[in-house]
Amino acid sequence: MRWRWTMAAIPAGLGLLAAWWMRTDQRPDPILHLRADLPAVITVLSLAFLIVSGVVLMTVSWVRRQAAKRVGEARFQAAEERRRLLRRLDHEFKNPLMAIRAGLANLVPALVDPAQQETAASIESQALRLGRLTADMRKLVELETRPLEQAQVDLAHMLEEVIAAAREQPEAQDRHLQLAVPRVPWPLPEVRGDGDLLALAVHNLVDNALKFSEPGSVVEVRGFEDGTAVVIEVADTGTGMPAEEIPLVWEELYRGRHARATSGSGIGLALVRAVVERHGGQVSIQSREGQGTVVRLRIPTR
Repeated sequence: MRWRWTMAAIPAGLGLLAAWWMRTDQRPDPILHLRADLPAVITVLSLAFLIVSGVVLMTVSWVRRQAAKRVGEARFQAAEERRRLLRRLDHEFKNPLMAIRAGLANLVPALVDPAQQETAASIESQALRLGRLTADMRKLVELETRPLEQAQVDLAHMLEEVIAAAREQPEAQDRHLQLAVPRVPWPLPEVRGDGDLLALAVHNLVDNALKFSEPGSVVEVRGFEDGTAVVIEVADTGTGMPAEEIPLVWEELYRGRHARATSGSGIGLALVRAVVERHGGQVSIQSREGQGTVVRLRIPTR
């Protein structure tokens, strides 16, 4: 930055030095007589305006690049600090949780009072919940940093496998779980990426849809081609969510009003977003409280 100001100051310094020399020298000041016609003056002024405009545009462009660079560095630093925090939490939680569960395993057989047994069961349940939370945080950190497998993924076949596995869950027994993918005149195109991670993302969404819908509700998984991307939608007729909660649901550990009474770590949607963004895609969500939710994954085909 300093050398730029130095280069800019050199011409001005030379001009001031020349003016000082002419005024201190004994010889008379040189008088220059210039004469030019109007077209020549207009041409010179146009060139001067062009040069000044170019310098201004280059300066503005440089300032914008520097600002974008600083914003990018700040975002990277914030993301790295968040990953360090998640790693630290995982490390700090692991040993105390193991000690709590080991102590409960030794204590429970000696309990006779039903109230004490209920208390011990509640502690065990919360310890298991914290264990799942730390495991999900570990998955999220690993997902954001590890290299992705690159292979051709048949999304239609992957969705069929996810639906088949979801139908084995207890929540799916009294809900209508449906799959809609095109068969003719051509199937869904393949995408390049990590099939296991993409399946995990869709599974998390289906699991949420089943969890937050009532018996008899409909959960539909849809896939279709949209230009240079494949769009996967998971829709349900469940409880939905308030409009003010929608921008927050992708954050780690966030649990909306309707989710607080339901088991879960609050990491699931953050993991879904991380998977899709690692594949160069985008996520979005639409929801109406009391009517249902649609989560949309857009994954580029090239």
